Amino acid sequence: MGSGDLTAVRMLLQDKLSFRGPIDTFDAPEPCIESLKKLHHITQRVDIRKCFVDGEDVCLVYDMVTTIPSGTTFIAEWYRPQEQRIASIRVAFDARIFDRDVRDKNEVQSSAIGL
Repeated sequence: MGSGDLTAVRMLLQDKLSFRGPIDTFDAPEPCIESLKKLHHITQRVDIRKCFVDGEDVCLVYDMVTTIPSGTTFIAEWYRPQEQRIASIRVAFDARIFDRDVRDKNEVQSSAIGL
């Protein structure tokens, strides 16, 4: 995702992708790609801390440095391939920071229009 080439990302995903995370759940690759497009706009960089491999399963642990006020988020992702493409992604992170940033942004917008 670092390069922003979401067409290449799509080619890595099974048509019956299972994505589970603290904010979103998808059973197809297209909504996952749409979510990545939104995330790409607030991501400055991804600093990979560790990569674990167990058979075909892969787990990435990284810091996602963002442009939102909360800054850096620690994330773990578990990838399970099938037929040489990613069939399942499980993501774990503290989603409260994104909720706080959205809530703070909404409060600023509300006060700006006098609500």
